[in-house]
Amino acid sequence: MTVVDETKTLPAAAPEAVAAGTGAGVAAPDPVELPDRPRPIGGLTRSGVLSLAGAAASGLCTTVLLFGELAPLSGALGFTVTAYLSFLLIYAVLTGLEEDRQAVLDRVMTVVLWTAALLMISALVLVVGFTAWRGREALLHGNFFTQDMQAAGPLDPLTNGGIAHAMLGTLIMIAIALTITVPLGIACAIYLNQIPGRFSRFVRTIVEAMTALPSIVAGLTVYATWILYLGMQKSGLAAGFAISVMMLPIVIRASDVVLRLVPGTLTEASEALGAPRWRTVWHVVLPTARSGLATAVILGTARGIGETSPVLLTAGFTAALNADPTSGPMISLPLAVFNFVKSPEPTMIARGFGSAAVLMALVLVLFVVARVIGGRGPGHQSRRQVRRSARASRQDAARFEELHAPRLSLFKDAEDAEAVADAVSAEAVSDAPSETPAPSPAPRHTPVEDTGETD
Repeated sequence: MTVVDETKTLPAAAPEAVAAGTGAGVAAPDPVELPDRPRPIGGLTRSGVLSLAGAAASGLCTTVLLFGELAPLSGALGFTVTAYLSFLLIYAVLTGLEEDRQAVLDRVMTVVLWTAALLMISALVLVVGFTAWRGREALLHGNFFTQDMQAAGPLDPLTNGGIAHAMLGTLIMIAIALTITVPLGIACAIYLNQIPGRFSRFVRTIVEAMTALPSIVAGLTVYATWILYLGMQKSGLAAGFAISVMMLPIVIRASDVVLRLVPGTLTEASEALGAPRWRTVWHVVLPTARSGLATAVILGTARGIGETSPVLLTAGFTAALNADPTSGPMISLPLAVFNFVKSPEPTMIARGFGSAAVLMALVLVLFVVARVIGGRGPGHQSRRQVRRSARASRQDAARFEELHAPRLSLFKDAEDAEAVADAVSAEAVSDAPSETPAPSPAPRHTPVEDTGETD
């Protein structure tokens, strides 16, 4: 009697064959296992689209019924929140009619994440669009980018005056801050990760505490030390110092997180080959974390470029163009935006929103430059690096070919040459004089022949 595993799936003809062959000695075919079909994670299906549409319509109708008939509710925010929660609940119920619990959770969380992403994108588009729309009147004039406000007043039209002095001041201040922050921040992050010492934990605690440092405190610190104690004047250099105090903990903390992601096997392999620690850090760790370090610099720059109070305390205010960061007051774009917007004149408000749009464009340009410099992942080389590697490979190939090139030989093959060389060395060893002289033989007594003669 043949035993058939009922848990396996049989072909369509299998039951009939089993029934016809029962008791007749006819063997049933082998059971066939159908391949597992994984549940699709992404993509749109007809049932999924219908569930979304039905849940949205049902949630909206339920909310309208609650706010209009059943409960004394009001307010646009409450209506939106109630409609969204009803939509999620009804969508979970509709999905549960066809899927299991895990699939329901997956679909609901997918909707929640998509909603959060749409909210963030909508907020970003709203901020950028509103700022550009309110400043469009000033952005359409070329003098807005080439002139300063020295000869323009609040009642002057938009054809007079501009923000050239604020743009130049922002670039100078952020350049000074980056010059100070980037090497110090990356070096401190390397110390915390690659060269842990006695004070690494203390330094990490101070860095995390400085991350929440108010900007006004940084400005007051530089103002008290650089201007009051040392007697220097307000300048763009002092503002660069204050901005670097704000940027430094951001760069250190972000670089610390990025350097922790470098696999330890890379550093262990480099050190196993005999490379010292500084060469491992320079040639292995930093190139591997290059894109992450660029992101850390971008985060620090975005924090420092929008500061207003440290610039007001350390650089002062001016309406004229000043390209010398060591002397004289200097203004930045955030401070110019603040001074423009607080005026009641429509032209000054338009200049303020135009300055804010230029500031966002400047941040975007710096972001693109940083991504171009450090956006390549580990192992991806630029065109210049590829050409340099190819040139070094050609030089190595030529050197190896020169070392292994055939030379003139008096022998037919290498075996004869080796045999002759061994014979010559053995002969040289045998012919070589001994270092210790051999002892001289003892004198022998020579017998005298007896001639028979007597004296």
